[in-house]
Amino acid sequence: MNQNILFAIDKNTDEIIVSDSPKGSNKINFIERIKRQDNDLLYLAVLALTNISNASNFDVTIFKAMDKVCQMIYNKHS
Repeated sequence: MNQNILFAIDKNTDEIIVSDSPKGSNKINFIERIKRQDNDLLYLAVLALTNISNASNFDVTIFKAMDKVCQMIYNKHS
């Protein structure tokens, strides 16, 4: 089964929370926390992804494109 990498920002600690979820499942598995200073580019990309998802004129195409950017940056990081 394919895994979906999920990203969130913890504003209290300035960290990216990375998790995964098996496709078609509601289960979320914690992977790691990444400090902003350890990968500022990924932090800013996840922040942009969060802002896109909160936009009043949400566009799924733009969200998916930004999610791919986050995935690529994370894969290069790890």
